[in-house]
Amino acid sequence: MLHFVKTDHLWKPAFLPMILFISVSFFIASCKTNPGNDSGASNIDTVLTGTVTAELTNAPNVPKPLTYTSPKKVMVQLETIEKVMPISDSSEYTFWTFGGHVPGNFIRVRQGDLVDFTLKNSPDSKMSHSIDLHAVIGPGGGADATATAPGQSTHFQFRALHAGLYVYHCATGPVPLHIANGMYGLILVEPQGGMPKVDREYYLMQGDFYTKGKFDAKGLQDFDETKALAENPDYVLFNGRVRSTTGPNALQAKVGETVRLYVGNGGPNLVSSFHPIGQLFTKVYTEAGSEVNTDVQTTLIPAGGATIVEMKMQVPEVINLVDHSIFRAFNKGAIAQIKVTGAENHSIYQKLKP
Repeated sequence: MLHFVKTDHLWKPAFLPMILFISVSFFIASCKTNPGNDSGASNIDTVLTGTVTAELTNAPNVPKPLTYTSPKKVMVQLETIEKVMPISDSSEYTFWTFGGHVPGNFIRVRQGDLVDFTLKNSPDSKMSHSIDLHAVIGPGGGADATATAPGQSTHFQFRALHAGLYVYHCATGPVPLHIANGMYGLILVEPQGGMPKVDREYYLMQGDFYTKGKFDAKGLQDFDETKALAENPDYVLFNGRVRSTTGPNALQAKVGETVRLYVGNGGPNLVSSFHPIGQLFTKVYTEAGSEVNTDVQTTLIPAGGATIVEMKMQVPEVINLVDHSIFRAFNKGAIAQIKVTGAENHSIYQKLKP
């Protein structure tokens, strides 16, 4: 039997049930009110109000913002395709892709949606492929359900529980080889209230590539495993090709507009130091989560991670978007551009004569 000293400043056994009840009640209440306990997945309405087919876009384009406000069943179908495409002006490479492009199709859904996902593997493929979506809560992020042989298809469903921007990639062994060949893309899970309105949205994804020949060597290049293991890429690219979004292919904007970039890093190896030359990020959704930082010069994007950044266009210019591990930008291809047109604003910037 427990014995308690009878003093006024120590608890007595008679009070223990009441103390326990109050403590448990306080804990339950705190769990309900603290968003950190549910990681943004609370209050999901599980009742579906219809079926829609997801709009899928190729980089640098982004699907239109979603207009519905209650959860839907969203139909998504991707095809894995192995194809030879230019990696630079002189070089070609056999890319493994989702949808025939690097990066793969951009997918846009809403928090609470039930995503009905079909993965097809082209009959012309030599390899089996699968998909691991970092937005999926389930075995292998979907990879367990989508091991897909050439000419076959697989099918599974997942609930989009957590808002954010997430990488997807192939998860068939050897996984690093599939990713190194370009098998990655982005899926945006909009918060239930939608994303704040901006004037323009674009899709960029960085990747590092390893070839037998040097940068821009002539002809079809094979994958070089030795360079990949040493993490010494010949190419560091946005959207799978040297100058994919520069010069005549530059992204477009006008003075006064706000531009949002959905940016991923497929890797497979390098961390990106993402930076705009001649601008700064007025907003950064750090690691594509719910925390928003402001007035940022350079933001890190880990391999297999993403970020959402916004910029207010204030003067006409060409903004160079680079990996500020700067040899990658000027010697390995890690440059994209935004061409901003409109009226000069000399109160912000003007070039003066000597």
